Amino acid sequence: MAILLGAITVRSAYTHPHTSTAPSRTRPRPPQRNRIASRRPPELSDPNHNCPEASRRTALIFLSLPAVTALLSIPGRAAAFSIGITGPKEWLRDQKKKAARFVLAPIDASRESLLNAYRVFDLKSPVVDAGELRKLLNSVARDCVPQYRNSFVAFQASTGVEVCTFALIVKNAASLLDDGDPLKLEAETRLDNLIRSFSFLGGTIDASDLSVTSDREKLKIGLMQSISALDKFEQGVKDCLGV
Repeated sequence: MAILLGAITVRSAYTHPHTSTAPSRTRPRPPQRNRIASRRPPELSDPNHNCPEASRRTALIFLSLPAVTALLSIPGRAAAFSIGITGPKEWLRDQKKKAARFVLAPIDASRESLLNAYRVFDLKSPVVDAGELRKLLNSVARDCVPQYRNSFVAFQASTGVEVCTFALIVKNAASLLDDGDPLKLEAETRLDNLIRSFSFLGGTIDASDLSVTSDREKLKIGLMQSISALDKFEQGVKDCLGV
């Protein structure tokens, strides 16, 4: 009897509601969503925005690098790039064509300045100041005439730096051509003629009395000769670019 009562007591202890070890029936709280993951990602700017302008500028700078030309001048690599695929030389040539207007921009600016000066020399126009005309010519020549350079530019040139803008244009346009290529040689010849025309025009300005009609006519002729030389030089550069 005592054993039976003990068993009942033990059983009642295990089934007592306050001492039950059964899992709680409380409904678990659902996990909170990751707020960071649910947020919309910030809108990114279009990588192609202003891409044409940026790519043209980048191409122009890249095409000016001497290392690019040196790479393409290695026969083994040039041959490797020519086996059934479009090589970097063709790609660079295409990029040069796309960037042609940036290469030619200084030529256009100089020509426009010369044309404006020529229009001023109409016989009905007031007398032009020789000093202003000289400044204009110095700007148009783009540091290509040694005697027109200021002291800083002259110092740069003395250290071996190429300061002539038009010479840099030829170097850029002809960087994919061989040294003996006729197009490159012709562009360099036209550059020399252009520099001589600027030098001659400067001498005419220094020796002229702008109040004298005949001297003004001489200057008009000199301006037209420089414009003509500039046009021929531009065509030589275009031939090198293939445009």
